Amino acid sequence: MKRDQLIWTVLLVIGGAWLLYRCSTVGVGLVYAQEVDGKFTSVDKLEYTAGTAQIDWLRTLGVWTAAFFTLGIMSFLYKDNPFYKICESVVVGVSAAYWMVLGYWTVVVPNLLGRIWPAWIQSWAMPGISPLREGYWYMNVIPLVFGVMLLWRLAPKGAWIARWPLAFIIGTTAGLRLMGFMQADFLSQIRAGVGPILAINAESGIDFWDTVRNVVMLLSVLACLVYFFFSIEHKGAVGKVAKVGIWVLMITFGAAFGYTVMGRIALLAIRLEFLFNEWLALG
Repeated sequence: MKRDQLIWTVLLVIGGAWLLYRCSTVGVGLVYAQEVDGKFTSVDKLEYTAGTAQIDWLRTLGVWTAAFFTLGIMSFLYKDNPFYKICESVVVGVSAAYWMVLGYWTVVVPNLLGRIWPAWIQSWAMPGISPLREGYWYMNVIPLVFGVMLLWRLAPKGAWIARWPLAFIIGTTAGLRLMGFMQADFLSQIRAGVGPILAINAESGIDFWDTVRNVVMLLSVLACLVYFFFSIEHKGAVGKVAKVGIWVLMITFGAAFGYTVMGRIALLAIRLEFLFNEWLALG
């Protein structure tokens, strides 16, 4: 047995023994519930000790299942293993099924079926909508046909039929996203870069720090533009300004990467908090 495998085996045995000890003494992962006004609400262990609450076995099963999947995903840090593959497959499958059901009830039913057959949808799915058809309701038959054509890809023959609606979806989505990108990123960045340098405050006059920020922003944008200007060789003063642009770009990319890492660390902290507090009852 290799040294690293021996270390991991010892750690797993110690962790399993400690977990069994916690289960026998404290009760790991147990959720207690108390009936209030005909509804069961989660309470702490003191209520259970006092005899006014009971163990909610269904929620307890949910806590143990969540803990198993959390540890199964984290087990990939050791190496690829069957537990990780099972957890990964279940998470991907459940996520896909959740978004499919959510899309069906929030998009297909109200925006497609509810406009073509409003009375029928009102009778069994959405009682709050009007049973009357809107004007030009027959135009919604086009996305219905496109949806059926997309499902044709699952058929043994005729999968090429799904290429036509798929091409239309990709083209329209790219056009809409391009316009949104132009408005949100490109034009807004230009608007922010051509603002006034002096920040005037109605009460105190010129705001020193806001003015410094505007100057730094303007010089940084100009330095980045010089770096991407390849018609002139980057030598002398132009090369120095281009080098400043490189520093600005590296700082920007580093800040963006740090923000992404911070978000992932926050997710990790949430899962560790769940394991320590709700599962192991260490909090």
